[in-house]
Amino acid sequence: MTTMYDPLTPDDTADDDLSVWPGSTARLPDGDLAVGGVPLTRIAERFGTPAYLIDEADVRTRCRTYLHAFPDADVHYAAKAFLCRAMAHWVAEEGLGLDVCSAGELELAVTTGFPAERIVLHGNAKSPHDLEAALRLGVGRIVIDSASEIARLAAGVPPGSRQKVMVRVVPGIAAGGHAKIRTGTDDQKFGLSITDGSAQHAIARIIGQPGLELTGLHCHLGSQITADKPFLAAVRRLVGLMARVKDQHGVTLPELDLGGGHGIAYRPGDEALDITTLARKVRAALIESCAAAGLTVPRLLIEPGRAIAGPAGVALYRVLAVKRTGGRTFVAVDGGMSDNPRPALYGVRYAPRLIGRHSTAPSAPVTVVGRHCEAGDVLACGSELPGDVRPGDILGVPVAGAYHLSMASGYNLVGRPPVVAVADGHARLLVRRESLDDFRSRDVGL
Repeated sequence: MTTMYDPLTPDDTADDDLSVWPGSTARLPDGDLAVGGVPLTRIAERFGTPAYLIDEADVRTRCRTYLHAFPDADVHYAAKAFLCRAMAHWVAEEGLGLDVCSAGELELAVTTGFPAERIVLHGNAKSPHDLEAALRLGVGRIVIDSASEIARLAAGVPPGSRQKVMVRVVPGIAAGGHAKIRTGTDDQKFGLSITDGSAQHAIARIIGQPGLELTGLHCHLGSQITADKPFLAAVRRLVGLMARVKDQHGVTLPELDLGGGHGIAYRPGDEALDITTLARKVRAALIESCAAAGLTVPRLLIEPGRAIAGPAGVALYRVLAVKRTGGRTFVAVDGGMSDNPRPALYGVRYAPRLIGRHSTAPSAPVTVVGRHCEAGDVLACGSELPGDVRPGDILGVPVAGAYHLSMASGYNLVGRPPVVAVADGHARLLVRRESLDDFRSRDVGL
């Protein structure tokens, strides 16, 4: 498998250690790296550490890659990977839709100017506020995830209008990079099962609601999927269900949403999903399955998040301490699980790099750890760093654009880092650093 595109210049391809960095990454003579034409040490000096940077051009290129690979589909960026006003603006300008999972994500996007009709609302447990906001703002689709949502949603639709909905179907397919991010099987919290008839029952109820318009079926198999076979199996199973809907209810569903979960490489040599190959095979499977079932080919929707935001992001940390004990070397930095909980949750591995100085010391395996009061606060295990790494050094961690800050917490009241956009040699602040004043202003009791 290959990544969506090779972000390196010809001179860099012989050395694979930058293959997972943003597309604009360039080596500088002093040992620094530049992303978007901006040296990373300059980012650290100007904005402090920890800090996150997003390569705007990389985000836009990946959006265009998806549109080129899926020219006949609606591509929706999955906001849960990472969302801020600038990200919503870039995605809208590139012609993508958006999928959101809460009233918070929805309102941020709409107040930024994102067209509500190009937004899909997800969620296994939507609150009354989520549904009210979706109806008030006029989202394009609401994905029904449980039977209880049907009556609640139908009751909220204004008289004389209809809300377009989809049903999230569990196709019974196991896929994903970790058990905690596999969502296509019957033994987890998402969706309605084909196996036990829950999906079919929900479809029948929706068709009977005059305020709801069922436009299609939705599924999401999991995250970090690097093979195309699970998606092809999902196409066949969902088309089979669409055929049964037509036979039983006389309704031809015009849309099929395959969700996202497209795997990316976090370290050089990691496997990644080939988007161009996936698009070609999915399209062929969809045409073949519909022909066999006697169905009109539905409009395809996909929802990439990580595959757009992840490789465009870099986290910058400053080394606070180096400790050699028990035969291991621990490199402690000024961030940790409060800005990136993924290693603690899923055991994921990264490839941090020394930034800003040349080192002639031989590399050695180290464990990069955070500053939080948990033994599991580990950012990278078995990482190769120069043997003379020391306090004050800056480390850069690539592929940090997705599910870092979107999952960040207030643990130890450290404060969430800022987000900085880089493009054409300029850096600008998108999201400021969380401060002590923020903590004090929210704490209103005594």
